[in-house]
Order: sequence, then C-alpha cells, then structure tokens
Amino acid sequence: MNIDIQDEGDSGSGQAVAFTVQENEEVHVLHPQQIIAYQGPSAGRADRFMDVKGMYRKRKLIRADLTGPCRFTAALPPGYRVKTIQLDSKSDLLYDFRHLFFYSKGVTMQTRVLSMKNMLITRDIVKVKFSGRGSIGILTEGTVCEAELHPFDPLYVDAGSIIAYPENAKLELTVYGNHLASQHMSYHWKMTGHGPVLFQAGRQSRRFERDNNEDGIIKRFLREALPFGGVFIK
Repeated sequence: MNIDIQDEGDSGSGQAVAFTVQENEEVHVLHPQQIIAYQGPSAGRADRFMDVKGMYRKRKLIRADLTGPCRFTAALPPGYRVKTIQLDSKSDLLYDFRHLFFYSKGVTMQTRVLSMKNMLITRDIVKVKFSGRGSIGILTEGTVCEAELHPFDPLYVDAGSIIAYPENAKLELTVYGNHLASQHMSYHWKMTGHGPVLFQAGRQSRRFERDNNEDGIIKRFLREALPFGGVFIK
C-alpha cells in the first residue's frame, strides 16, 4: 500500500491523502465519511459495523474495508495530519480511538478499559492496542513528538496532547510546578515506565495563537493569575 500526502502548504483547508492499495491488500478506514474519491471495482469497498468490546455500546461505529486493486482519496480537516506507524511483534502502545484513521490487513485491535477515575477526568472509556504485522495511520494535530519513559524519573505530558503510551506505563493525573504554575495549567499525565510516549504539538499551538490573537492583556493576566482562571475565564 502506498500513501501520498497531497499538501499545498498552510492554506487552512486541510490535507488530502491518496491511498493506492495493491491486489490482495486490504485497508480498514475508521472515518469512511472522509473518503472523497474512489477508483476501482464497486465491490472493492464494504462498510461494516464495528464490534469494539467495552466501547460505545449504544453507538454504531462504521469502518470501510477497501480491497485492492483500488485507489482512493481521503480529506483531512484543517490542522490534522496522518502519521503512519509500522507495527512489529514488540509493539505494546495504547492509543486513543479518536486518533485512529486506518489499519492494514494483518493487524488486530484490542481494547483496554480505563479506571473509573480516569474515565471521568479524560472522558475516555477505553484505549486501543494493536498487534500483528502491518501499519496503522493516526490522526494528529501538528507535529508528533516522542519521549522515552524512565522507571523512576517521571515524564509530565499534557493529557489532551497524548497520542499513545506503553501498556506497562504507570500513570497519574496531576499538575506540577509551583503554586502559580499548577493553578493555570491543564491536567498532565505523570508517567513512569519503559518505552516511548507519542504526543502532539498542534493542540497547544492553536491555544497559544488563540490567546494571543483574541485576548486583551487584562483577560490574559486574570486567566493566569487567578486560581483556575483558565477554567472560568474564556
């Protein structure tokens, strides 16, 4: 399978991604409504209801299974990109389902249910783990960064920016820094363990741009100076 990013710079209109699927290949697209062009046999596309255990029990999730030979193009919203990750037998990363765009034939998906405390704070129910050999595509907001976990020295990452982390990781939702720092920051994951953590930079970049462009100096000062000002002052 070949993937071609159709990019015209920062036009604000989003990207288009073209997929060329060879004969005997298959790709599962988890956002089929984003497919805007398709070339191949009509029977080469079959949409199905997903059976994802422990997740969205009352909602129907649809995926599109596309079998080669065919070519199709998918549109991405402004600010989003697709990053392709090659899996191997040692992969143990857990992903947020919302970040998933596609996975190839030969890859299987399992779910991991979060604790009730983490569900309430993050509004996530499960994480998704992939196994097998193949590739997956994840939707990201801006640049994807990677950091290695340490068994004892914690890594703090903005909870809304996390893309994936190792299943063995120990996590705790918290804030850090002095009194002023902890008052106006978002929740962070305090993480220890072994393996890589993937996180995205675009979410915070847009927040920075919004704050600078839309807020006066008084509102910005109150948001940062008052306890939990970032929550109550919009």
